[in-house]
Amino acid sequence: MPRRPRHRYTAATADKYLLYQKAVQSPEADLELLARVFRRERGRRARRLREDFCGTALLSATWLAMHREHFAEGFDIDPEPVAWGLAHNFEPGDAARCRLHLKDVRAAGDVQPDLRIALNFSYWVFHTRRELLEYFLRARQSLAADGMFAIDLYGGPDATEELEERRKCGGFTYVWDQARFWPGTAEYTCHIRFEFPDKSSLKAFTYNWRFWSLSELRDVLYDAGFTRVETYFEGTDAKGEGDGEFKRGVRGENCAAWLAYLIAFV
Repeated sequence: MPRRPRHRYTAATADKYLLYQKAVQSPEADLELLARVFRRERGRRARRLREDFCGTALLSATWLAMHREHFAEGFDIDPEPVAWGLAHNFEPGDAARCRLHLKDVRAAGDVQPDLRIALNFSYWVFHTRRELLEYFLRARQSLAADGMFAIDLYGGPDATEELEERRKCGGFTYVWDQARFWPGTAEYTCHIRFEFPDKSSLKAFTYNWRFWSLSELRDVLYDAGFTRVETYFEGTDAKGEGDGEFKRGVRGENCAAWLAYLIAFV
Protein backbone atom coordinates (compact mmCIF):
# COMPACT_ATOMS: atom_id res chain seq x y z
CA MET A 1 0.00 0.00 0.00
CA PRO A 2 1.45 3.42 -0.93
CA ARG A 3 2.24 5.67 2.00
CA ARG A 4 -0.04 8.67 2.47
CA PRO A 5 1.73 11.98 1.79
CA ARG A 6 2.59 13.97 4.92
CA HIS A 7 2.37 17.71 5.30
CA ARG A 8 5.81 19.21 5.77
CA TYR A 9 4.95 22.49 7.37
CA THR A 10 7.77 24.52 8.89
CA ALA A 11 7.94 28.05 10.26
CA ALA A 12 9.94 29.08 7.19
CA THR A 13 7.48 27.72 4.64
CA ALA A 14 4.06 27.86 6.34
CA ASP A 15 1.35 30.28 5.23
CA LYS A 16 -0.18 31.77 8.37
CA TYR A 17 -3.50 32.57 6.70
CA LEU A 18 -3.93 29.04 5.39
CA LEU A 19 -3.12 27.56 8.80
CA TYR A 20 -5.51 29.98 10.52
CA GLN A 21 -8.34 28.91 8.23
CA LYS A 22 -7.59 25.24 8.88
CA ALA A 23 -7.23 25.54 12.66
CA VAL A 24 -9.73 28.24 13.64
CA GLN A 25 -12.50 28.69 11.13
CA SER A 26 -15.54 26.51 10.41
CA PRO A 27 -17.39 28.55 7.78
CA GLU A 28 -19.84 25.89 6.63
CA ALA A 29 -21.02 25.15 10.17
CA ASP A 30 -21.29 28.85 11.07
CA LEU A 31 -23.25 29.78 8.00
CA GLU A 32 -25.51 26.73 7.97
CA LEU A 33 -26.59 27.46 11.54
CA LEU A 34 -27.20 31.16 10.94
CA ALA A 35 -29.01 30.55 7.64
CA ARG A 36 -31.22 27.97 9.36
CA VAL A 37 -32.09 30.35 12.20
CA PHE A 38 -32.87 33.13 9.72
CA ARG A 39 -35.17 30.92 7.66
CA ARG A 40 -37.01 29.67 10.73
CA GLU A 41 -37.44 33.17 12.15
CA ARG A 42 -38.21 35.03 8.92
CA GLY A 43 -39.88 32.42 6.75
CA ARG A 44 -37.53 33.01 3.83
CA ARG A 45 -33.92 32.40 2.82
CA ALA A 46 -31.21 34.94 3.59
CA ARG A 47 -29.56 36.04 0.35
CA ARG A 48 -27.31 38.98 1.24
CA LEU A 49 -24.47 38.54 3.74
CA ARG A 50 -22.22 41.19 5.26
CA GLU A 51 -19.03 39.89 6.90
CA ASP A 52 -17.37 42.42 9.23
CA PHE A 53 -13.67 42.05 10.11
CA CYS A 54 -13.61 39.70 7.13
CA GLY A 55 -9.83 39.11 6.92
CA THR A 56 -9.38 36.53 4.16
CA ALA A 57 -13.17 36.60 3.59
CA LEU A 58 -13.48 32.83 3.85
CA LEU A 59 -17.02 33.16 5.18
CA SER A 60 -18.02 35.38 2.26
CA ALA A 61 -16.52 32.95 -0.25
CA THR A 62 -18.27 30.03 1.44
CA TRP A 63 -21.57 31.94 1.37
CA LEU A 64 -21.28 32.39 -2.39
CA ALA A 65 -20.60 28.68 -2.85
CA MET A 66 -23.73 27.74 -0.90
CA HIS A 67 -26.21 29.14 -3.47
CA ARG A 68 -25.97 30.81 -6.86
CA GLU A 69 -28.28 33.64 -5.71
CA HIS A 70 -26.15 34.58 -2.70
CA PHE A 71 -24.37 37.94 -2.48
CA ALA A 72 -21.68 38.96 0.01
CA GLU A 73 -19.91 42.09 1.21
CA GLY A 74 -16.81 42.05 3.37
CA PHE A 75 -15.19 44.83 5.41
CA ASP A 76 -11.66 44.97 6.84
CA ILE A 77 -9.03 47.69 7.20
CA ASP A 78 -6.01 45.38 6.70
CA PRO A 79 -5.18 44.99 2.99
CA GLU A 80 -2.87 41.97 3.40
CA PRO A 81 -5.41 39.28 4.43
CA VAL A 82 -8.01 40.70 2.05
CA ALA A 83 -5.58 40.40 -0.88
CA TRP A 84 -4.67 36.87 0.24
CA GLY A 85 -8.33 35.92 0.39
CA LEU A 86 -9.06 37.28 -3.08
CA ALA A 87 -6.17 35.22 -4.45
CA HIS A 88 -6.98 31.98 -2.62
CA ASN A 89 -10.64 31.75 -1.59
CA PHE A 90 -12.69 32.97 -4.54
CA GLU A 91 -13.63 31.55 -7.93
CA PRO A 92 -13.18 33.65 -11.09
CA GLY A 93 -16.92 34.16 -11.46
CA ASP A 94 -17.47 35.40 -7.93
CA ALA A 95 -16.65 39.05 -8.62
CA ALA A 96 -20.20 39.93 -9.67
CA ARG A 97 -21.64 38.60 -6.40
CA CYS A 98 -19.09 39.88 -3.90
CA ARG A 99 -17.60 43.21 -2.86
CA LEU A 100 -14.70 43.49 -0.43
CA HIS A 101 -14.07 46.91 1.10
CA LEU A 102 -10.90 48.18 2.78
CA LYS A 103 -12.96 50.21 5.23
CA ASP A 104 -13.82 50.42 8.92
CA VAL A 105 -16.67 48.08 9.82
CA ARG A 106 -18.72 51.10 10.90
CA ALA A 107 -18.79 52.32 7.29
CA ALA A 108 -21.95 51.99 5.22
CA GLY A 109 -22.24 49.16 2.73
CA ASP A 110 -23.64 49.05 -0.78
CA VAL A 111 -26.66 46.85 0.05
CA GLN A 112 -28.86 46.14 3.05
CA PRO A 113 -27.80 42.70 4.32
CA ASP A 114 -30.24 40.05 5.41
CA LEU A 115 -27.54 38.63 7.65
CA ARG A 116 -24.63 40.60 9.13
CA ILE A 117 -21.92 38.83 11.11
CA ALA A 118 -18.81 39.55 13.17
CA LEU A 119 -17.23 36.24 14.19
CA ASN A 120 -14.11 34.96 15.98
CA PHE A 121 -14.59 37.63 18.67
CA SER A 122 -13.29 40.22 16.18
CA TYR A 123 -15.48 43.05 17.54
CA TRP A 124 -13.50 42.84 20.81
CA VAL A 125 -11.19 45.39 19.19
CA PHE A 126 -13.67 47.94 20.57
CA HIS A 127 -12.41 48.71 24.08
CA THR A 128 -15.12 51.09 25.26
CA ARG A 129 -18.86 50.75 25.58
CA ARG A 130 -19.33 53.89 23.49
CA GLU A 131 -17.39 52.39 20.56
CA LEU A 132 -19.21 49.09 20.82
CA LEU A 133 -22.61 50.77 21.01
CA GLU A 134 -21.81 52.85 17.93
CA TYR A 135 -20.85 49.70 16.03
CA PHE A 136 -23.96 47.78 17.07
CA LEU A 137 -26.15 50.80 16.27
CA ARG A 138 -24.71 51.03 12.76
CA ALA A 139 -25.11 47.29 12.32
CA ARG A 140 -28.81 47.55 13.17
CA GLN A 141 -29.33 50.52 10.88
CA SER A 142 -27.67 48.73 7.97
CA LEU A 143 -29.92 45.67 8.01
CA ALA A 144 -32.84 44.81 5.78
CA ALA A 145 -36.22 45.36 7.42
CA ASP A 146 -36.27 41.75 8.69
CA GLY A 147 -32.49 41.42 8.98
CA MET A 148 -30.45 39.58 11.59
CA PHE A 149 -27.10 40.39 13.24
CA ALA A 150 -24.91 37.65 14.73
CA ILE A 151 -21.75 37.65 16.81
CA ASP A 152 -19.94 34.86 18.64
CA LEU A 153 -18.32 34.98 22.05
CA TYR A 154 -16.25 33.01 24.52
CA GLY A 155 -16.54 32.78 28.28
CA GLY A 156 -16.19 30.70 31.40
CA PRO A 157 -13.55 30.67 34.18
CA ASP A 158 -10.79 29.52 31.83
CA ALA A 159 -11.46 32.34 29.39
CA THR A 160 -9.61 34.94 31.45
CA GLU A 161 -6.86 32.70 32.83
CA GLU A 162 -3.35 33.30 31.52
CA LEU A 163 -2.83 29.95 29.84
CA GLU A 164 -1.98 28.17 26.59
CA GLU A 165 -4.13 25.66 24.74
CA ARG A 166 -2.61 23.30 22.16
CA ARG A 167 -4.41 21.34 19.47
CA LYS A 168 -2.93 19.12 16.76
CA CYS A 169 -4.22 19.98 13.29
CA GLY A 170 -2.63 17.52 10.86
CA GLY A 171 0.98 18.48 10.23
CA PHE A 172 1.13 21.34 12.73
CA THR A 173 0.01 22.30 16.23
CA TYR A 174 -2.26 25.26 16.86
CA VAL A 175 -1.44 27.19 20.05
CA TRP A 176 -3.89 29.66 21.59
CA ASP A 177 -2.02 31.81 24.12
CA GLN A 178 -4.03 33.91 26.58
CA ALA A 179 -1.06 36.02 27.52
CA ARG A 180 -2.53 38.80 29.68
CA PHE A 181 -5.83 39.72 31.29
CA TRP A 182 -6.33 42.76 33.52
CA PRO A 183 -9.56 42.45 35.57
CA GLY A 184 -9.80 46.16 36.35
CA THR A 185 -10.07 47.15 32.67
CA ALA A 186 -10.82 43.81 30.94
CA GLU A 187 -7.80 44.38 28.68
CA TYR A 188 -7.07 41.05 27.04
CA THR A 189 -3.97 40.15 25.02
CA CYS A 190 -3.89 36.86 23.12
CA HIS A 191 -1.59 35.29 20.54
CA ILE A 192 -1.89 32.54 17.97
CA ARG A 193 1.22 30.48 17.36
CA PHE A 194 1.82 27.48 15.10
CA GLU A 195 4.35 24.78 16.01
CA PHE A 196 5.81 22.28 13.58
CA PRO A 197 7.37 18.79 13.66
CA ASP A 198 10.87 20.22 13.05
CA LYS A 199 10.53 22.10 16.39
CA SER A 200 10.20 25.48 14.68
CA SER A 201 7.31 27.80 15.53
CA LEU A 202 5.55 30.76 13.96
CA LYS A 203 4.00 33.53 16.07
CA ALA A 204 1.32 34.46 13.60
CA PHE A 205 -1.25 36.79 15.19
CA THR A 206 -1.62 39.04 18.22
CA TYR A 207 -4.90 40.45 19.52
CA ASN A 208 -5.21 43.39 21.90
CA TRP A 209 -8.83 43.12 22.91
CA ARG A 210 -11.35 44.11 25.56
CA PHE A 211 -12.96 41.01 27.04
CA TRP A 212 -16.75 41.40 26.84
CA SER A 213 -19.15 39.24 28.85
CA LEU A 214 -22.38 37.83 27.46
CA SER A 215 -24.64 39.96 29.66
CA GLU A 216 -22.72 43.14 28.74
CA LEU A 217 -23.03 42.37 25.05
CA ARG A 218 -26.73 41.59 25.24
CA ASP A 219 -27.40 44.85 27.09
CA VAL A 220 -25.50 46.88 24.50
CA LEU A 221 -27.38 45.17 21.66
CA TYR A 222 -30.69 46.16 23.25
CA ASP A 223 -29.41 49.71 23.78
CA ALA A 224 -28.56 49.82 20.08
CA GLY A 225 -32.23 49.23 19.26
CA PHE A 226 -32.45 45.50 18.61
CA THR A 227 -35.82 44.25 19.80
CA ARG A 228 -34.84 40.64 20.56
CA VAL A 229 -31.54 38.93 21.32
CA GLU A 230 -31.26 35.12 21.42
CA THR A 231 -28.34 33.07 22.77
CA TYR A 232 -27.21 29.81 21.18
CA PHE A 233 -24.87 27.83 23.43
CA GLU A 234 -22.59 25.02 22.28
CA GLY A 235 -23.35 21.63 23.80
CA THR A 236 -20.82 19.28 25.37
CA ASP A 237 -19.81 15.71 24.58
CA ALA A 238 -19.17 12.79 26.95
CA LYS A 239 -15.73 14.23 27.79
CA GLY A 240 -17.22 17.58 28.72
CA GLU A 241 -15.78 19.27 25.62
CA GLY A 242 -17.62 21.30 23.01
CA ASP A 243 -19.52 19.16 20.50
CA GLY A 244 -20.06 21.78 17.78
CA GLU A 245 -23.84 21.70 18.22
CA PHE A 246 -25.47 25.00 19.17
CA LYS A 247 -28.92 25.24 20.71
CA ARG A 248 -30.98 28.18 21.88
CA GLY A 249 -30.88 28.75 25.63
CA VAL A 250 -31.16 31.39 28.32
CA ARG A 251 -28.82 30.55 31.18
CA GLY A 252 -26.31 28.22 29.57
CA GLU A 253 -24.01 25.86 31.46
CA ASN A 254 -21.24 27.01 33.80
CA CYS A 255 -18.41 25.25 31.97
CA ALA A 256 -14.73 26.07 32.40
CA ALA A 257 -14.86 27.42 28.84
CA TRP A 258 -17.86 27.80 26.55
CA LEU A 259 -18.77 29.21 23.15
CA ALA A 260 -22.01 30.87 22.10
CA TYR A 261 -23.64 33.02 19.45
CA LEU A 262 -25.71 36.09 20.18
CA ILE A 263 -28.27 36.64 17.44
CA ALA A 264 -30.06 39.99 17.38
CA PHE A 265 -33.25 40.83 15.50
CA VAL A 266 -34.81 44.09 14.33
